[in-house]
Amino acid sequence: MFGMSTPGTGGREEEALLASPRSAAFLAVGVATLTAVLFVLVGLHGTLARVQRTDNAWLRLMISGRAQPLTVIAKVFNVLGLVYVTLPVRIALGGFLALRRRWWHLAAFAGAVIMSELLIGPLKGVYDRPRPPGSLVATSGGSFPSGHAVAASVTVIAAVIALVPPGRQRALWGAVAVAFAILMGLSRAYLAAHWLSDAAAGALLGTSCALTSALVTDRLQRRWHARKSPAGRDADLDDVLASRHAEARG
Repeated sequence: MFGMSTPGTGGREEEALLASPRSAAFLAVGVATLTAVLFVLVGLHGTLARVQRTDNAWLRLMISGRAQPLTVIAKVFNVLGLVYVTLPVRIALGGFLALRRRWWHLAAFAGAVIMSELLIGPLKGVYDRPRPPGSLVATSGGSFPSGHAVAASVTVIAAVIALVPPGRQRALWGAVAVAFAILMGLSRAYLAAHWLSDAAAGALLGTSCALTSALVTDRLQRRWHARKSPAGRDADLDDVLASRHAEARG
């Protein structure tokens, strides 16, 4: 892992965002593929009927298994996914990264959140899927994908990437973040606020945004480091000289 000097840090180096971009890219492609497949299945009339049968069966299971303690927990998750909670949390995380002057990590986190927010509204409008009947909490707008699941997954996963250094500790906290995102999705289906496929699509979409933003930011970070380092400047100079030499020969 390389270090990186950032403007305003007084020479302090900011570590690379990702230890293994190649492995992260494989993971991101895998999650993005699952996301795309689910969105296609729900978007096509023929396959939506099959998805709906699974959603109906899951909803019946959730209704039959309802109990007061579970309902209380699900409603707590409902509050955690509201903008009144997620927005202050996101601002606090961004402020912390800014105070620590971890600008690349802040860029990855902010990029993930912004990407998800730009996608969720148009996607809900395009799909315009009706919500399940009998929701236990107030709902509005289209059902697909779940906004709560998107917000939860992108926030916690992007936060882990931005706050925890690569290694075993990040893997552990990443597992916790994924578990939280799954629980958020299941709580939406339990409350009949969303179909199961809505929740799954939301969690996958939020995860895809977090991973994509991390990959793009890591790539920019490495390019910036290469340009600022003496080796990077020498490489750039060699490219220019080689290009000029080729033009002269032509």
